Amino acid sequence: MGWLAETLAVTWLNLRTVPQRLGSSTVAIVGIAGVVVVLVAVLSIAEGFQAAMRGAGSDARAIVMRSGSDSEMTSGLSGPETDIIKQAPGIRRDGITAVASAELFVIINLPKKSTGTAANVPLRGIEPAALQVRDEASIVAGRMFQFGTNEVVVGRAASGQFAGLELGSKIVSGQLTWVVVGLFEDDGSVAETEIWCDARTLQGAYRRGNSYQSMLVHLESAGAFGGFKDWLTANPQLNVSVMRETEYYASQSQTLTTLIRTIGFAIAGLMAIGAVFGAILTMYTAVATRSREIATLRALGFNATAVLVSVLTESLALAALGGLAGGLAAYAGFNGYQTSTMNFQTFSQVAFAFRVTPNLLLMGLLWSLGMGLVGGLLPAVRASRLPIATALREL
Repeated sequence: MGWLAETLAVTWLNLRTVPQRLGSSTVAIVGIAGVVVVLVAVLSIAEGFQAAMRGAGSDARAIVMRSGSDSEMTSGLSGPETDIIKQAPGIRRDGITAVASAELFVIINLPKKSTGTAANVPLRGIEPAALQVRDEASIVAGRMFQFGTNEVVVGRAASGQFAGLELGSKIVSGQLTWVVVGLFEDDGSVAETEIWCDARTLQGAYRRGNSYQSMLVHLESAGAFGGFKDWLTANPQLNVSVMRETEYYASQSQTLTTLIRTIGFAIAGLMAIGAVFGAILTMYTAVATRSREIATLRALGFNATAVLVSVLTESLALAALGGLAGGLAAYAGFNGYQTSTMNFQTFSQVAFAFRVTPNLLLMGLLWSLGMGLVGGLLPAVRASRLPIATALREL
């Protein structure tokens, strides 16, 4: 208890004298805050992208593609194959009609509103059952397009990110001019980056014949997936792969999120080196300016461990302030910021919002405390080993 009392007393004395070293302390806080801002901001890109991709999926839906395909862009299904797929057990039915949508996926070039540069925007051909399959999707402005026409509906995120996608706008692509008649939402998922049209009309515009690239089906329940998959993969008339929609979009997001996180940690690590040196200089300055005070405390009987802990505590306190400031700045500046980036699996744009999550804020705080610990360790050891006689001669 005596050791604890000594440690608390010296630590409290250290913290009370921080305002006397406000300049150097501020440098350490700002340096650490900068590292946390960069780390949290970059990682929030990965969080937002992953949320947009995974938000598109449901365990009660399955996507069917050609065997060996890793995305819709590399897949292909014939019209007769899609008819066979619709006969599989486990699919939800509206009367005798399967709640399933055979879909075609093409890329069109549109300028970004922010920069004017061309971007690859997905144009998806769907069947009439598509809104039953994606039961969370809804038209929020205008109306649903009429099948058999050159009308389209546009995701809200796509309308916000790309030029020429407002209600009433016209898009020239393929052999047709498409007319925007509605906007839809899909719970903020990747689908909101897409433009939807009639699959049959899209086949004709791009001379695709009676072909599709994937089929999205709504299952009777999440548990029906196993039987549905087994029936399709065992059917000699088909050569397909079957995935839960959640698994498909999770795999689609893996490459980019891994890349972003690697870059984020690399940049933050390099910046952290500079911040640690700043913390070291700050704490060495604190020890130097308080050398006589520390020696006096040691002469009065305070132990070396109490001095070491007090200096480390000061360093951690400054680091925590930097971490909190950096986290708040990252949240205020980046959370909810709308942008778009390339999905390397389909080479199309995905619109999403940065997400500064509680886990990222906690990671930023822990990162800052780690910098404070490393930056304060050597000065703390020096303070605890400060020769009493030498320091007292300065009185």
